[in-house]
Amino acid sequence: MSIKAALFDLDGVIVDTAKYHYLAWKRLASELGFVFTEKDNERLKGVSRMRSLEILLEVGGLLGRFSDEEMAEMAARKNEWYVQYISKMDESEILDGTVECLKGFRALGVKTALGSASKNAMLILGNLKLTPYFDAIIDGTKVSKAKPDPEVFLLGAKEVGVDPKDCVVFEDAQAGIEAAKNAGMKAIAIGKPEDLSGYDKICKGLHEVDPEEVINM
Repeated sequence: MSIKAALFDLDGVIVDTAKYHYLAWKRLASELGFVFTEKDNERLKGVSRMRSLEILLEVGGLLGRFSDEEMAEMAARKNEWYVQYISKMDESEILDGTVECLKGFRALGVKTALGSASKNAMLILGNLKLTPYFDAIIDGTKVSKAKPDPEVFLLGAKEVGVDPKDCVVFEDAQAGIEAAKNAGMKAIAIGKPEDLSGYDKICKGLHEVDPEEVINM
């Protein structure tokens, strides 16, 4: 079997926006009168915005004290701050090897797609000038189910016209690797072996990826 499409998650694979999420959550915690540490923030990886807010309030001992409306307003405020931060991003924040990896796959005739839950993916890709490197961009505005549901990757495969079994996914989160497998795709993990499982191959980042080797997986 040869690979005909490569699908990429955004956060932690192409760019690291986790620090901006953390700054925004930390700012909210500060407004609420408590400290939210980087260690606390680890619990939010791959978690939805509202669940993240619940965890944050739990850390501050405030869970259950706010109405649904107040919680929605807090989540919206956090997102506004996050968007302000990422609006200032530029090409210097692209993770090592990303452009070379995308160019490598495209030179081999492999379709490339983004598969991210982020509703701000277009803004980020635009700022990083990466939009032209993707044949399809599937983001949080096009999907309703969170990973490990395979919806985002199945839609990506459909948009580039490739059978899921001929696709490979690059992911840094366990839920994303499971989503790739649930879609019937190969999964290349980005990260450390002790943090992730169920992948076909693991690398520290896209700078370690050889597109020619991948298409013959």
